[in-house]
Amino acid sequence: MSSDQTLRPLPPAHSAPVVFGAGAAIGVLGGMIGLGGAEFRLPLLIGLFGFAALSAVILNKAMSLVVVLVALPARLAAVPAAEIAARWPVAANLLAGSLLGAWAGASWAVRMRSTTLYRVLAVLMLLMAAALVLTHTTTVTTLDLPPATRIPAGVAAGLGIGVVAAIMGVAGGELLIPTIVLLFGEDIKTAGSLSLLVSLPTMLVAFARYSRDGSFAVLGSNLRFTATMAAGSIAGAALGGLLLGVFPDVVLIPALAVILLVSAVKLARHE
Repeated sequence: MSSDQTLRPLPPAHSAPVVFGAGAAIGVLGGMIGLGGAEFRLPLLIGLFGFAALSAVILNKAMSLVVVLVALPARLAAVPAAEIAARWPVAANLLAGSLLGAWAGASWAVRMRSTTLYRVLAVLMLLMAAALVLTHTTTVTTLDLPPATRIPAGVAAGLGIGVVAAIMGVAGGELLIPTIVLLFGEDIKTAGSLSLLVSLPTMLVAFARYSRDGSFAVLGSNLRFTATMAAGSIAGAALGGLLLGVFPDVVLIPALAVILLVSAVKLARHE
Protein backbone atom coordinates (compact mmCIF):
# COMPACT_ATOMS: atom_id res chain seq x y z
CA MET A 1 0.00 0.00 0.00
CA SER A 2 1.42 3.41 -0.93
CA SER A 3 2.03 5.99 1.77
CA ASP A 4 -0.11 8.68 0.12
CA GLN A 5 -3.15 6.47 0.66
CA THR A 6 -2.54 6.17 4.41
CA LEU A 7 -1.80 9.80 5.28
CA ARG A 8 -4.98 11.36 3.90
CA PRO A 9 -7.03 13.29 6.49
CA LEU A 10 -10.37 11.92 7.51
CA PRO A 11 -13.33 13.39 5.57
CA PRO A 12 -15.56 15.89 7.34
CA ALA A 13 -18.58 14.57 9.21
CA HIS A 14 -21.95 14.72 7.49
CA SER A 15 -25.42 14.57 8.97
CA ALA A 16 -27.36 11.32 8.71
CA PRO A 17 -30.15 12.86 6.55
CA VAL A 18 -27.59 14.08 4.02
CA VAL A 19 -25.87 10.69 3.88
CA PHE A 20 -29.18 8.80 3.66
CA GLY A 21 -30.47 11.19 0.99
CA ALA A 22 -27.34 10.80 -1.10
CA GLY A 23 -27.61 7.02 -0.88
CA ALA A 24 -31.30 7.18 -1.80
CA ALA A 25 -30.59 9.36 -4.84
CA ILE A 26 -27.98 6.87 -6.05
CA GLY A 27 -30.38 4.00 -5.39
CA VAL A 28 -33.11 5.67 -7.46
CA LEU A 29 -30.73 6.18 -10.39
CA GLY A 30 -29.67 2.54 -10.29
CA GLY A 31 -33.18 1.22 -9.63
CA MET A 32 -34.61 2.96 -12.69
CA ILE A 33 -32.33 0.88 -14.90
CA GLY A 34 -32.41 -2.29 -12.79
CA LEU A 35 -28.97 -1.89 -11.19
CA GLY A 36 -27.62 -1.13 -7.72
CA GLY A 37 -26.06 2.20 -8.67
CA ALA A 38 -22.63 1.63 -7.10
CA GLU A 39 -20.91 3.14 -10.13
CA PHE A 40 -22.68 6.42 -9.34
CA ARG A 41 -22.00 6.16 -5.60
CA LEU A 42 -18.21 5.94 -5.96
CA PRO A 43 -17.61 9.47 -7.34
CA LEU A 44 -20.05 10.81 -4.73
CA LEU A 45 -18.00 9.27 -1.93
CA ILE A 46 -14.91 10.98 -3.32
CA GLY A 47 -16.31 14.29 -4.55
CA LEU A 48 -19.04 15.08 -2.00
CA PHE A 49 -17.94 13.23 1.12
CA GLY A 50 -14.19 13.69 0.71
CA PHE A 51 -12.92 10.13 1.01
CA ALA A 52 -9.60 9.23 -0.60
CA ALA A 53 -9.78 6.87 -3.59
CA LEU A 54 -8.98 3.58 -1.84
CA SER A 55 -11.15 4.40 1.17
CA ALA A 56 -14.05 5.22 -1.16
CA VAL A 57 -13.59 1.92 -3.00
CA ILE A 58 -13.65 -0.07 0.24
CA LEU A 59 -16.75 1.73 1.52
CA ASN A 60 -18.42 1.33 -1.87
CA LYS A 61 -17.66 -2.40 -1.81
CA ALA A 62 -19.18 -2.75 1.66
CA MET A 63 -22.37 -0.95 0.60
CA SER A 64 -22.58 -2.90 -2.66
CA LEU A 65 -22.35 -6.12 -0.68
CA VAL A 66 -25.24 -5.06 1.57
CA VAL A 67 -27.39 -4.04 -1.42
CA VAL A 68 -26.73 -7.36 -3.19
CA LEU A 69 -27.59 -9.36 -0.06
CA VAL A 70 -30.90 -7.49 0.24
CA ALA A 71 -31.69 -7.81 -3.48
CA LEU A 72 -30.84 -11.51 -3.71
CA PRO A 73 -34.03 -12.93 -2.07
CA ALA A 74 -36.26 -10.72 -4.23
CA ARG A 75 -34.40 -11.76 -7.37
CA LEU A 76 -34.58 -15.44 -6.48
CA ALA A 77 -38.31 -15.07 -5.79
CA ALA A 78 -38.79 -13.53 -9.24
CA VAL A 79 -37.14 -16.49 -10.98
CA PRO A 80 -37.87 -20.05 -9.75
CA ALA A 81 -35.00 -21.53 -7.76
CA ALA A 82 -35.12 -24.71 -9.82
CA GLU A 83 -34.62 -22.67 -12.98
CA ILE A 84 -31.57 -20.93 -11.52
CA ALA A 85 -30.17 -24.19 -10.11
CA ALA A 86 -30.40 -25.78 -13.55
CA ARG A 87 -28.07 -23.08 -14.87
CA TRP A 88 -25.33 -23.53 -12.27
CA PRO A 89 -22.71 -24.26 -14.99
CA VAL A 90 -23.10 -20.65 -16.21
CA ALA A 91 -22.35 -19.23 -12.77
CA ALA A 92 -19.53 -21.71 -12.21
CA ASN A 93 -17.96 -20.81 -15.55
CA LEU A 94 -17.88 -17.10 -14.76
CA LEU A 95 -16.82 -17.64 -11.15
CA ALA A 96 -13.79 -19.61 -12.33
CA GLY A 97 -12.45 -16.29 -13.60
CA SER A 98 -14.16 -13.68 -11.43
CA LEU A 99 -12.88 -15.00 -8.09
CA LEU A 100 -9.29 -14.78 -9.28
CA GLY A 101 -9.98 -11.41 -10.88
CA ALA A 102 -11.48 -10.04 -7.67
CA TRP A 103 -8.41 -11.01 -5.62
CA ALA A 104 -6.05 -9.63 -8.25
CA GLY A 105 -8.02 -6.39 -8.67
CA ALA A 106 -8.13 -5.71 -4.93
CA SER A 107 -4.41 -6.49 -4.65
CA TRP A 108 -3.60 -3.99 -7.41
CA ALA A 109 -5.84 -1.33 -5.88
CA VAL A 110 -4.13 -1.39 -2.49
CA ARG A 111 -0.69 -1.20 -4.11
CA MET A 112 -1.42 1.69 -6.48
CA ARG A 113 -0.42 5.23 -5.73
CA SER A 114 -3.46 7.31 -4.97
CA THR A 115 -3.05 9.47 -8.08
CA THR A 116 -2.82 6.35 -10.24
CA LEU A 117 -5.94 4.86 -8.66
CA TYR A 118 -7.91 8.04 -9.41
CA ARG A 119 -6.94 7.76 -13.07
CA VAL A 120 -7.71 4.06 -13.24
CA LEU A 121 -11.12 4.73 -11.70
CA ALA A 122 -11.72 7.47 -14.28
CA VAL A 123 -11.01 5.03 -17.12
CA LEU A 124 -13.31 2.42 -15.57
CA MET A 125 -16.07 5.03 -15.24
CA LEU A 126 -15.78 5.57 -18.99
CA LEU A 127 -16.06 1.80 -19.46
CA MET A 128 -19.23 1.76 -17.35
CA ALA A 129 -20.70 4.63 -19.36
CA ALA A 130 -20.03 2.75 -22.61
CA ALA A 131 -21.49 -0.47 -21.20
CA LEU A 132 -24.59 1.40 -20.01
CA VAL A 133 -25.23 2.93 -23.42
CA LEU A 134 -24.52 -0.26 -25.38
CA THR A 135 -26.65 -2.56 -23.24
CA HIS A 136 -29.66 -0.22 -23.22
CA THR A 137 -29.58 1.05 -26.79
CA THR A 138 -28.63 -2.09 -28.70
CA THR A 139 -29.98 -5.61 -28.75
CA VAL A 140 -27.53 -8.06 -27.18
CA THR A 141 -27.58 -11.20 -29.28
CA THR A 142 -26.12 -14.53 -28.27
CA LEU A 143 -22.82 -15.62 -29.77
CA ASP A 144 -23.18 -19.13 -31.10
CA LEU A 145 -19.95 -20.49 -29.69
CA PRO A 146 -19.01 -24.16 -29.27
CA PRO A 147 -18.40 -25.24 -25.63
CA ALA A 148 -14.66 -25.52 -26.29
CA THR A 149 -14.62 -21.79 -27.01
CA ARG A 150 -17.44 -20.59 -24.77
CA ILE A 151 -15.98 -21.99 -21.54
CA PRO A 152 -12.57 -20.24 -21.78
CA ALA A 153 -14.37 -17.10 -23.01
CA GLY A 154 -16.53 -17.22 -19.87
CA VAL A 155 -13.48 -17.60 -17.65
CA ALA A 156 -11.74 -14.68 -19.38
CA ALA A 157 -14.85 -12.49 -19.14
CA GLY A 158 -15.26 -13.38 -15.48
CA LEU A 159 -11.63 -12.53 -14.82
CA GLY A 160 -11.97 -9.08 -16.35
CA ILE A 161 -15.27 -8.37 -14.60
CA GLY A 162 -13.82 -9.49 -11.27
CA VAL A 163 -10.91 -7.08 -11.65
CA VAL A 164 -13.17 -4.14 -12.56
CA ALA A 165 -15.67 -4.88 -9.79
CA ALA A 166 -12.94 -5.15 -7.15
CA ILE A 167 -11.16 -1.93 -8.15
CA MET A 168 -14.40 0.10 -8.31
CA GLY A 169 -16.10 -1.53 -5.35
CA VAL A 170 -19.17 -2.45 -7.42
CA ALA A 171 -21.18 -5.64 -7.83
CA GLY A 172 -20.49 -5.78 -11.56
CA GLY A 173 -24.03 -6.50 -12.71
CA GLU A 174 -23.80 -3.90 -15.48
CA LEU A 175 -21.08 -6.06 -17.05
CA LEU A 176 -22.22 -9.52 -15.93
CA ILE A 177 -25.77 -9.33 -17.29
CA PRO A 178 -24.86 -8.58 -20.94
CA THR A 179 -22.02 -11.11 -20.72
CA ILE A 180 -24.41 -13.86 -19.59
CA VAL A 181 -26.81 -13.00 -22.40
CA LEU A 182 -24.02 -12.75 -24.97
CA LEU A 183 -22.10 -15.92 -24.09
CA PHE A 184 -24.78 -18.21 -22.66
CA GLY A 185 -28.01 -17.08 -24.34
CA GLU A 186 -30.00 -16.46 -21.15
CA ASP A 187 -32.89 -13.99 -21.08
CA ILE A 188 -32.41 -10.70 -19.21
CA LYS A 189 -34.48 -11.75 -16.19
CA THR A 190 -32.57 -14.99 -15.65
CA ALA A 191 -29.27 -13.23 -16.38
CA GLY A 192 -30.04 -10.72 -13.62
CA SER A 193 -30.50 -13.48 -11.05
CA LEU A 194 -27.42 -15.36 -12.21
CA SER A 195 -25.38 -12.16 -12.06
CA LEU A 196 -26.18 -11.81 -8.34
CA LEU A 197 -25.07 -15.38 -7.71
CA VAL A 198 -21.77 -14.58 -9.39
CA SER A 199 -21.45 -11.13 -7.81
CA LEU A 200 -21.87 -12.23 -4.20
CA PRO A 201 -18.91 -14.65 -3.90
CA THR A 202 -16.83 -12.40 -6.15
CA MET A 203 -17.45 -9.45 -3.84
CA LEU A 204 -16.66 -11.54 -0.77
CA VAL A 205 -13.28 -12.48 -2.21
CA ALA A 206 -12.43 -8.83 -2.96
CA PHE A 207 -13.68 -7.87 0.51
CA ALA A 208 -11.46 -10.52 2.09
CA ARG A 209 -8.44 -9.16 0.20
CA TYR A 210 -9.17 -5.57 1.22
CA SER A 211 -9.55 -6.68 4.86
CA ARG A 212 -5.85 -7.59 4.89
CA ASP A 213 -4.83 -4.00 4.12
CA GLY A 214 -4.45 -1.14 6.59
CA SER A 215 -6.91 1.01 4.63
CA PHE A 216 -9.69 -1.39 5.60
CA ALA A 217 -9.80 0.47 8.94
CA VAL A 218 -11.82 3.17 7.16
CA LEU A 219 -14.81 0.82 7.31
CA GLY A 220 -14.61 0.38 11.07
CA SER A 221 -14.33 4.12 11.66
CA ASN A 222 -17.26 4.87 9.34
CA LEU A 223 -19.74 2.11 10.19
CA ARG A 224 -22.59 4.54 10.90
CA PHE A 225 -21.92 6.41 7.66
CA THR A 226 -21.80 3.15 5.70
CA ALA A 227 -24.98 1.75 7.26
CA THR A 228 -26.87 5.01 6.71
CA MET A 229 -25.89 5.34 3.07
CA ALA A 230 -26.52 1.64 2.42
CA ALA A 231 -30.01 2.00 3.92
CA GLY A 232 -30.61 5.00 1.68
CA SER A 233 -29.38 3.06 -1.35
CA ILE A 234 -31.75 0.18 -0.61
CA ALA A 235 -34.73 2.51 -0.12
CA GLY A 236 -33.82 4.44 -3.25
CA ALA A 237 -33.40 1.27 -5.31
CA ALA A 238 -36.89 0.17 -4.28
CA LEU A 239 -38.32 3.54 -5.33
CA GLY A 240 -36.30 3.46 -8.53
CA GLY A 241 -37.72 0.03 -9.30
CA LEU A 242 -41.23 1.48 -9.04
CA LEU A 243 -40.20 4.21 -11.47
CA LEU A 244 -38.82 1.66 -13.94
CA GLY A 245 -40.21 2.56 -17.35
CA VAL A 246 -41.59 5.94 -16.25
CA PHE A 247 -38.74 7.76 -17.94
CA PRO A 248 -38.00 6.62 -21.51
CA ASP A 249 -34.58 5.11 -22.10
CA VAL A 250 -33.92 7.63 -24.85
CA VAL A 251 -33.85 10.32 -22.13
CA LEU A 252 -32.67 8.39 -19.07
CA ILE A 253 -29.70 6.47 -20.49
CA PRO A 254 -27.92 9.45 -22.10
CA ALA A 255 -28.45 11.46 -18.89
CA LEU A 256 -26.92 8.71 -16.75
CA ALA A 257 -24.07 8.26 -19.22
CA VAL A 258 -23.30 11.99 -19.00
CA ILE A 259 -23.19 11.71 -15.18
CA LEU A 260 -20.63 8.92 -15.49
CA LEU A 261 -18.59 10.87 -18.04
CA VAL A 262 -18.52 14.00 -15.88
CA SER A 263 -17.56 11.87 -12.89
CA ALA A 264 -14.75 10.29 -14.90
CA VAL A 265 -13.34 13.71 -15.83
CA LYS A 266 -13.48 14.88 -12.20
CA LEU A 267 -11.75 11.72 -10.99
CA ALA A 268 -9.01 12.07 -13.60
CA ARG A 269 -8.36 15.64 -12.42
CA HIS A 270 -8.59 14.82 -8.73
CA GLU A 271 -5.61 15.99 -6.70
